Amino acid sequence: MIDVSYPNILNCIENQRASRRSESAAFLIWYLENYLRLDPLEAVDSVCDQSGDKGVDGIYLNSDSNTIEIYQSKLFQKADATVGDKLLREFQGTLSQFSSESALDILVTSAGDGEVGRLITRLELNRHLREFDVIGYFVCNSDIDANGSAFLKTTKDIRFIGKKELESSFIDNTRTIPTTRPKLFTVAGYDIAEYIVDKNHRAIIAPVKASELVEMDGIINQAIFAFNVRGPLGRTQVNVDIAKSISEFEKHKLFPLFHNGITIVAEKVNTTSDTIEVENYYVVNGCQSLNVLFMNKKAITDDLRILTKFIQTPPISELAEMVTRFSNNQNGVKARDFKSNNHIQIRLQNEFSKFYGANYFYEIKRGEYSHGTEIISNEDAGQYLMAFDLKIPWATHRKYQIFEDLHADLFGRPIVTAHRIVMCHLLISRIETAQNQISNPLFAKYALTKFFLLFVMRLLLENDPTGMKLIETPEKFVLDEGKRFAVCGAIDKLLVEVITDLNAEIDQLGEDFDYRGKLRDDDWCNKLAHEIAATHKKLVDRKRLESFAELIEGMGNK
Repeated sequence: MIDVSYPNILNCIENQRASRRSESAAFLIWYLENYLRLDPLEAVDSVCDQSGDKGVDGIYLNSDSNTIEIYQSKLFQKADATVGDKLLREFQGTLSQFSSESALDILVTSAGDGEVGRLITRLELNRHLREFDVIGYFVCNSDIDANGSAFLKTTKDIRFIGKKELESSFIDNTRTIPTTRPKLFTVAGYDIAEYIVDKNHRAIIAPVKASELVEMDGIINQAIFAFNVRGPLGRTQVNVDIAKSISEFEKHKLFPLFHNGITIVAEKVNTTSDTIEVENYYVVNGCQSLNVLFMNKKAITDDLRILTKFIQTPPISELAEMVTRFSNNQNGVKARDFKSNNHIQIRLQNEFSKFYGANYFYEIKRGEYSHGTEIISNEDAGQYLMAFDLKIPWATHRKYQIFEDLHADLFGRPIVTAHRIVMCHLLISRIETAQNQISNPLFAKYALTKFFLLFVMRLLLENDPTGMKLIETPEKFVLDEGKRFAVCGAIDKLLVEVITDLNAEIDQLGEDFDYRGKLRDDDWCNKLAHEIAATHKKLVDRKRLESFAELIEGMGNK
């Protein structure tokens, strides 16, 4: 639970505050990052809280809901302050500047060098104004009074986001990690190397007993690896080789010669001539090695030492993040691994835990412990969103793009929530079950086929009012287990018709058609998917098939 009252809100927006940036601007950037789930760069780019910006504090072009969102933010310092109709009426006047293309042209011209004019031009709002609705969002850290509530009932164009909503709907983007107890390592008889950066940051390198390393807190529950980019990966060849070396006692004294070592970040590192003591520590490199050592600790002798680098810096700091990234920049580390500490991914994982903890685990780090629940990896989620939201199923084989140039486009959007990912996961699960009905077995089993079908399902759902509600507000359909069952049943029946049409099309191509090339061809995929969707809509309109609304209503009655 957070507290957005002043001055406590300043702790929340600390990372967004900057010289020459007002507190209300920092507050709005914080809101865009944490509630609209925007990438930090896009959040900053969406804010224009400077003099001469005509009452506009921010603009976000929401292409998912076809809306131009105009933001005004207020940070109230008085605890008992409320928002009445006066501020909202003034905000309505601000929104009138977006009422038409001519009004928008006047706003840009009158703004001169103001940031609002540059932002309007950059977003090409004049073009989008013809097809997008304009909605105003008044965001503040106080609540609305009776006069303000009465005024909101008279307008459809303003949304109020106040203290109650901010505090009740907040999803944290940080990990809750228990602090570790101080740990003492004995290095008597060995030289240690020390590198001092400044009075608060230094590094110590020493050959540490493996038997003492495996006694550190947090190995069993993996908490010690919270900031590592990966969890334990099991029986990889490297891990098998480490285990084999541990079993060969004659190699124990040679370990520092061929093992890369372990890196530990700690809040405090205290040394004497014979000991090294660390407090609030985490392993940021060497997760695989430490887990293998722990699993084989009965074979560890006093001769087995690991070169260990202790870095004194707060584990949650830019320096610790830099150490984690650079020390893991090696073969075998994927782009996905470096997003395991990304705030967008952590927020999604926390949201999964809050709403679906008993059913699903959102895996953002390879090797994470799932607590026995069904795993949905962020890599799978990225492929879902590529096919369902971005509508590019032919590109889903390029997984590296998910965590590189497409990461913000896929995950950094207001609609991307745990509910949306669960919805896509349910659709994929029904598609995978139905794929065995595809007449061409090679096409049926090909990895891209399910994402093509997910794209087709998106087009079908768009043609149905209830389907659009599922797309826009998936939480109303998937949060409740009974409703999830109804959605799955309705999707199963839709897929029967879709695959019948799909079979009719691909059967004409012969058994040996180039399905690999076709499923990578955007023109072919688009043409076929839209033909299937158009045929289905035609049959629904003629009452020869049940609509999605009728199907889901029928399932709900069972």
